Amino acid sequence: MANLPLPAAMQREDSLDLAALLRDSQALEVIESLDRDLVGLAPVKTRIQEIAALLVVDRARAQLGIAGDQPPSLHMSFTGNPGTGKTTVALRMAEILHRLGYVRKGHLVSVTRDDLVGQYIGHTAPKTREVIKKAMGGVLFIDEAYYLYKPENERDYGQESIEILLQAMENNRDDLVVILAGYKDRMDTFFRSNPGMSSRIAHHIDFPDYTPDELFAIAQIMLERMHYRLSDAACIALREYIVLRRGRAHFANARSMRNALDRARLRQAKRLFNERAAGVSRDALMTIEAGDIRASRLFQGEPSGGAA
Repeated sequence: MANLPLPAAMQREDSLDLAALLRDSQALEVIESLDRDLVGLAPVKTRIQEIAALLVVDRARAQLGIAGDQPPSLHMSFTGNPGTGKTTVALRMAEILHRLGYVRKGHLVSVTRDDLVGQYIGHTAPKTREVIKKAMGGVLFIDEAYYLYKPENERDYGQESIEILLQAMENNRDDLVVILAGYKDRMDTFFRSNPGMSSRIAHHIDFPDYTPDELFAIAQIMLERMHYRLSDAACIALREYIVLRRGRAHFANARSMRNALDRARLRQAKRLFNERAAGVSRDALMTIEAGDIRASRLFQGEPSGGAA
């Protein structure tokens, strides 16, 4: 762990101001932006704050000469359904770790099985080591990590990649954080089958699905960033849509909301072109109407699959 300079105002003979240490590291800005920018996820945000507090205390202990001989293990598991913010939180986590001096760079390298596992003998080791090299000084985010382990295939090379990762996780605890992500049930099975990996994961963070109110708030934020708004009737239609969509297959939380809004924009564009091609107002260009949402197949009682 790199040594952060301690401001003179905080230096005392036998005590430190933890709040000032967090503030001066500028990690507090990232934590506050995480809380402000992401809807819901209360247990996730709490856990991130706890990890930040752990690092601040660890920093204070080092400053007072009572630190242990090893840095805390911060390898993590993020579990939850698609669209619950796992990658976004991993990005912020990398920045927090950097600002608190735990990693040198604070970048995120996001990979899947295909980036780590080769297709023939001698291919996996260099692929995995190259990914680890890119991630050093930051965070390695492995999405759908359970696909690394395929015991039913004797010729699969995923276990070789796991062994290399385990060694890197143990030997580089002061400059590399590995986050494994995926569905909770599959990750639980993965850890049971790989006790070595399970023993190196210190923090298991579960990302809950968003509630209907949270999904509506997320949609509002997305629209605001694109300079759109919903009419009053469209607000009612979208809330009804959310209830219907959550009960269908392949629901992906915030990702499904983004897809739904993209299709609503397409319908709005077609409607405006047909109705007002010769002259359209600024207000009309910015407003999503109820019909743009209710044209979804969900309201027609048809199977939606991944579409809406």
